[in-house]
Amino acid sequence: MHGVLFWRAGTGCQWSKNFFTARDSSQLITWQDGRCSHSFLSSLPKPDSHLSLATGFGCATIFWYTKHRPEFLADFTVAGTIHDYVVSMLCGLDNCVMTAQNAASWGYFNTTTNQWNMDILKDAGFPLHLLPQCVAPGCLAGQTCSEWLGIPAHTPVGAALGDFQCSVYSCMAARTDAVLNISTSAQLTYAMPADFKPPDVPQPTSSISYFPHFDGSYLSVAASLNGGNVLATFVGMLSAWMKELGMEVDDSSIYDRLIHCGLSQENSELRVSPTILGERHNPLCLGQVANISTANLSLGHVTRAVCHGVLDNITSMMPAVLLREAGVKRIVGSGSALSRNKVLRQEVERAFPLPVEYGQHVDSAVGVAMAFCDRLE
Repeated sequence: MHGVLFWRAGTGCQWSKNFFTARDSSQLITWQDGRCSHSFLSSLPKPDSHLSLATGFGCATIFWYTKHRPEFLADFTVAGTIHDYVVSMLCGLDNCVMTAQNAASWGYFNTTTNQWNMDILKDAGFPLHLLPQCVAPGCLAGQTCSEWLGIPAHTPVGAALGDFQCSVYSCMAARTDAVLNISTSAQLTYAMPADFKPPDVPQPTSSISYFPHFDGSYLSVAASLNGGNVLATFVGMLSAWMKELGMEVDDSSIYDRLIHCGLSQENSELRVSPTILGERHNPLCLGQVANISTANLSLGHVTRAVCHGVLDNITSMMPAVLLREAGVKRIVGSGSALSRNKVLRQEVERAFPLPVEYGQHVDSAVGVAMAFCDRLE
C-alpha cells in the first residue's frame, strides 16, 4: 500500500503467450525504504489530509527523486503501488487507476473529498503527471486485454485495494471485533462508528491512524513498523554470529529452535523494547534491552522477552482499555508470524483481557474476493 513502482506507459511489460513480465519499469520501493529522513520529511509541505507523511509513502518517495534524482523520473510516465501496476498491465492501461485506500497510504490525499492535494503539490514542484486517477474501493479498472494464466481476455478487473483493509475484511465478522495482524510489521485495528469523520489535520505524534475502509467507513489502526521483522532480524543476527564462529545453520532451523526454547521459558524478567525500526509517530525511538542478569541470558529467556516486547509495543500504541471503551469484545489474530510462532500467540493471549481467536481464512486475497463479491452481486 505504501510502496511505489514506476513504469512507462505502453511498454511497462512484455506479454508472452498467457503471461507478462516487467519491462520498462523500476524496482519496487517499499514502505521499509529509509531514504526520506526525518529532516527531509520536515522540509516537505504540510498535507491537506488527516494522515501524516512517512518514509516509503509514494508521494514522499517521488518528492525525494524530484529533489535528488530527477533524471530517474524522466524515464517513466506512470506510478502506482505494485498491485496497481499489475492491474494496469492486465488491462493494458496507459495510466494508473488507484483506489482511495492506496491513495491515502501515499500521502497528500484527502479522504473526505477523495482528491489529491493538487495545489499543494503543484506549488512544491511535484510531477503531477505521476499522480494516479482515483476511484472508490470496489470499482472496476477495466478488463483483461489478453488471456492470463487461464483467465480469458475481457474478464473484468477491479481496481487494486489496500492489502491491510482486505486482510481485515476477510476476518472481521462483527463491528465488535478487533483484528491483530503480525506478519512483517504489526497492526491492531477496530472499526470506527459509521458516522465517524477523521480530524482535519495530521496528528504526527499520535500512535493511532484512521485508514479508509469500505463504503466511506474508517478503521482505527495502531500500525507498528516492528512485528515479524523483529524476529527475522533476531534470527539473522544469530545466524551471522554462528557464521563468524565457523558454523552455519539455516534460518528456518534457528527459528524452530528459538520457538522450542521460548516455550520452555514461560516468563522472563528480561525486557526487550523491539522498536529497531522506530515508529512513524516516534521515528527516533530505537530498541533497548533492560533487566539483564546472569540468570536470564538463555535463548529461552531472550526469545520470550522479544515476543513479549512485540506485544508490549503494539498494546502501548493501542491499549486494551481503549479497545474496551470502543466496544471490542473479541480479538481476531492473523498473520504469518502469529501462525508460525506459538510463543507469540501465548503473549497475545496474555496481553489482552478479551477472548482471542485465530482466523482460519485470514488473507488479503480472500478479503479482496469477498469485497468484490459483496459489491458486484
